[in-house]
Amino acid sequence: MRVRSAFFVPLILILAACRGPSRPMPPEPVPGPPRVVAGYFTEWGVYGRGFPVKKLVTSRAAGRLTHVLYAFGKVGGGRCGVGDAWAAYRRPVTAADSVDGVADRPSDPLRGNFGQLRKLKAAYPDLRILWSFGGWTLSSGFAEAARDPAGFAASCRALLRDPRWAGVFDGIDVDWEYPNACGLACDTSGPGALARLLGALRAALGAGATITAAVPGDVRKLRATDYAAAAAQANWLGAMTYDYFGAGPADTRTAPHSPLTGYPGIPRTGATTEATVSELLRQGVPAAKVLFGVGFYGRGWTGVGGAGPGATATGPAPGRYGRGMEDYRILAGRCPPTGTVAGTAYARCGAQWWSYDTPATIRGKVAYARSRALGGAFAWELSGDTPDGALLAALAEPDPPSAAPAERRSGP
Repeated sequence: MRVRSAFFVPLILILAACRGPSRPMPPEPVPGPPRVVAGYFTEWGVYGRGFPVKKLVTSRAAGRLTHVLYAFGKVGGGRCGVGDAWAAYRRPVTAADSVDGVADRPSDPLRGNFGQLRKLKAAYPDLRILWSFGGWTLSSGFAEAARDPAGFAASCRALLRDPRWAGVFDGIDVDWEYPNACGLACDTSGPGALARLLGALRAALGAGATITAAVPGDVRKLRATDYAAAAAQANWLGAMTYDYFGAGPADTRTAPHSPLTGYPGIPRTGATTEATVSELLRQGVPAAKVLFGVGFYGRGWTGVGGAGPGATATGPAPGRYGRGMEDYRILAGRCPPTGTVAGTAYARCGAQWWSYDTPATIRGKVAYARSRALGGAFAWELSGDTPDGALLAALAEPDPPSAAPAERRSGP
């Protein structure tokens, strides 16, 4: 054995020299940080929708999500407050609806959604839970909060640390619709107001807290605020890249509500996910701090005169929770897709026309996000998915090994 070894090593060196100088081995790929997969859980979903926290377990959502955003807390008098106290922490939860199968007792100091979120966190310790404040109907109080950011932040810190649910929430999501622009009401707080609000929250909650903000999909509204300054204080900005078009009074022709790209005949140029993302990046928001949004619902018209987008319609289609809107879990069976346009799906069924995302179109949007090195994605909102979580499964599919670009070595 010794003689063969002494001969074999030099022979290897000779053969290597004949091949010429050795080439350096390529460096090991450096993985990026875990991609954010966030989903909104609505406080009111436990009522008519029958969507308790437990369904995050049975649908396998809890194992696919990195963050749950609990919507919504209210902003009143410039301060953070509980939205619906009954649903949030008073409502007794039955054993059948409980995460651990144990019913709430009248003597339990914490019941309702918050009690269930505590149980969910115990079962999924890596899952982070944020309390989201505002939303379309509860954003008016942000204007007053912007006049006293420190007072607002102090109230939010006190609320998160309330002894009854201390430890449930890992941070705050600010859903201001919209700073220095018009939503349900118009705001004139100035382009720096959101950044000041987020900065105050960061100072109050500390570097370890997760602080995020939902931002408009409308490029015109994006230009009214300094989102680069806001991003400097936040872990991420979640772009609401849906509802570009809908069955409202001004929408007399069918159009996909969540197009990824433009297409011939689009009613408004730039009303696309691609345009929204590009505007945020143009402003200087780091790509790793941009999340794109996916609606787990469709928008629809009735009395339509054609199969594709751009057809005339007489008005919004009926929906269970509002005119012109329906959950994906209902539409997938009742009005399945008949075509795709601009990276999203549409469906013609009888006199109705609906647009919505499917698992296939979501995978296309995720591929786009990877190509732009975005930080991840979020869903509005989780009750619209199928019982087995088909949409979220597509949103949360792991990146292929070749899809981790160097730009994603740092992020939230």
